[in-house]
Amino acid sequence: MNIQLNGHPRDIPDGATVTQLIELLGYAGKRIAVERNGEIVPKSQHGITSLNVDDKLEIVVAVGGG
Repeated sequence: MNIQLNGHPRDIPDGATVTQLIELLGYAGKRIAVERNGEIVPKSQHGITSLNVDDKLEIVVAVGGG
């Protein structure tokens, strides 16, 4: 199924959850923020939030520095 990820089309498995997408992208264990269709998805909801065709996601990875 197709979604928009950070402004670009992306094909993901049907019925994928936010957690599965994070793992697919290699972000598991990293500090990230996820927005789906204009609303923040709390980390506690990642595993139960299913993605749908044409969802628009923004994923931001926190980067440490100094």
